[in-house]
Amino acid sequence: MRVRTDVLLVVMLLAVLGLGVVLFRLGVQPSGQPQDTRTSTLLAGADGSQGVYEALAQLGVAVRRRRTSLFSFADEASPTAALAVVAPPGQLLSDELAEVTRYVRRGGVVIAAGEGGGITSCVGFEAPRADSGWVTDGAFGGAGRQFTVRPVAGLDLAPVRRVLTPWVPLKEFAKAARRYHQRGGCDSLTAIAHDTLLTTSDGRAVVVSLRFSAPEGGPPGRVLLVAEPGYFRNRVWKETSVPYFLVPLLVPQRRGALVWDEYHQGFEQGSAAKAVLWGWIKSTPVGWALLQIAAVIVVWLAVTAVRFGPALAVVERRRRSPLEHVEALAAGLEGAGGADTAVDLVVSGLRRRLSRSGQLAAGDVGPWLSALELALPSARGRAAARSLQRLRKEPGGGERVLAAAQAVEDVWQDLRPRSTSPAS
Repeated sequence: MRVRTDVLLVVMLLAVLGLGVVLFRLGVQPSGQPQDTRTSTLLAGADGSQGVYEALAQLGVAVRRRRTSLFSFADEASPTAALAVVAPPGQLLSDELAEVTRYVRRGGVVIAAGEGGGITSCVGFEAPRADSGWVTDGAFGGAGRQFTVRPVAGLDLAPVRRVLTPWVPLKEFAKAARRYHQRGGCDSLTAIAHDTLLTTSDGRAVVVSLRFSAPEGGPPGRVLLVAEPGYFRNRVWKETSVPYFLVPLLVPQRRGALVWDEYHQGFEQGSAAKAVLWGWIKSTPVGWALLQIAAVIVVWLAVTAVRFGPALAVVERRRRSPLEHVEALAAGLEGAGGADTAVDLVVSGLRRRLSRSGQLAAGDVGPWLSALELALPSARGRAAARSLQRLRKEPGGGERVLAAAQAVEDVWQDLRPRSTSPAS
């Protein structure tokens, strides 16, 4: 039964390995795997933004990823030319929005795509789908309708699905800027000017640049709103002319790096490598095959670690008890003439106890016993030493060992008298 189980597990493991090789050869991705659509510079897929990040780096733009929160962003010492928050799935907290507002007030530049984690609302805009009910300045298209943009110097720009909708008409935006009630932790920002850089064919804004008042002697703060997050995806940059339009807007005009927010994309500090690895395992044939192999190994361990059924019948072998071992050793010692060995061991123990180093000295015990007899202070001790010399040479059994032990005790008591006298 056990042999059949092992053979079956080996066959299953070979089948999984063969399936993984076939998938790798065919290049077929496993079905049912959700595609990651985050516009993150850490994702190299068609919907990611890693190509945008690397293209800017090759053009000589100083770029940097940020995988921590924005709580102390405005006060950091490292020079930051611009902050890019590209349609993160997570929203910025109110304190983070207040920190971004401080950064813009100090002359900073912010690039917000889509809702920008709440930044778009902070400056008085929404970025709904162009065919949704939130857009109230024209007729709506059907489901999934794409709006084309106006030609820009002959560029082939991709159609958009989102547009920018201000809370008030753009013509009245500058006049009403001071009366805006900002949302969710945003302090009021006073826009001193706005420029519509890209619109759809029916005049709806897609890219808007807002300028805000700055401290004395410093450059004004700027917020670049891009309604369509798809303009930052690898596929769009590869297949259309969007890079020729966006690169001049993304290149910083001041010293510092263009910082891409990855914290709100879900790639907080310490988790990016794990997330990328897990995404590779789920989205590649090799990774899928490795998952299946791991599952087979776990099942194999579970099967082999548990013994099913009753224990096998074996021949019972009863072990000896400790008392039987002692009796056997005593009988063997008696049969081999062990009384001489026992007497020698008793005398050697006395010699070791009386030595200065506490170790057994080399040499014959006979001369040492003769010297010990002369050194003993009492007649009783000297008689015990003579008894030890005699017992080493006389024949006998257990009674001779007992007499030797008694003589050793007498010698020891003679050399180590009691510290207090017995009571009278």
